[in-house]
Amino acid sequence: MALIIAPVLFAASTFFWVNGEYGIAAATFGIISLFFWIPALTGLFSLLKNKMPRYATYGLWIAVFGCISGVCFMFLGYLTTIFNISHSAYLQKLSEYPFSSQLLLFATGPLFPLSLLILGIILFRTKTVAAWIAILLCLGAIAFPASRIPRVEWIAHVADVLLLVPTMAIGFSLLKNSKTAIQEKKSNLANDKI
Repeated sequence: MALIIAPVLFAASTFFWVNGEYGIAAATFGIISLFFWIPALTGLFSLLKNKMPRYATYGLWIAVFGCISGVCFMFLGYLTTIFNISHSAYLQKLSEYPFSSQLLLFATGPLFPLSLLILGIILFRTKTVAAWIAILLCLGAIAFPASRIPRVEWIAHVADVLLLVPTMAIGFSLLKNSKTAIQEKKSNLANDKI
C-alpha cells in the first residue's frame, strides 16, 4: 500500500506550492508522503535482496536518509511560512551554519532521487521489473531535482507522474500477488483439513 500512498501524497503536495515554496499544506502532504516512502522504498529494495543483498541493504539505508533530508526541507518550508521568513532570509541564516545545513539539507537532498535513479537502473539490468517500469522510475528520478532545485511547477508535476506510475504499478502487482498467495494458503489449509 505504501508504494501507492507515498507517490500520491507526494504528487498532491506539489499542487500546494506557494510561489515555488513548500507552504503549510505542501509541507504537510510532503512530510506524510515521505513517511510512507520509507516502507515503499523498503519494498522496492527488497525486490533485490536475493540478487544483490548488499545493495538492497546499503542502498535502502542511503535512500531512507534521503527521505529524512526531504522531511527537513519540507519542515523548513512549513516553518518559514508560519514565521513569514523570506527565501533569501532563511538561506542567509542557513549559511551561518554550513556543516549542519549541508548535512541535513543541501548535500543530502539529492540522495532521494539519486537512490531512485540507481535503483531503477539496477531493476532494469537485473530484469526484476518490466523495462518500462524501471525506465519511468529513472526518468522520474532525473526530473525530480530538475524541478525541485529551480522550483518549476510543471516539471515537478511531470516528475511526480513519472514516479507515481511505476511505483503504483509495482504496488498493485505486489497487492495482487499477496492476495493470490493468501488464497492459495487458504486453499491448501482447506485441503489439509479434508
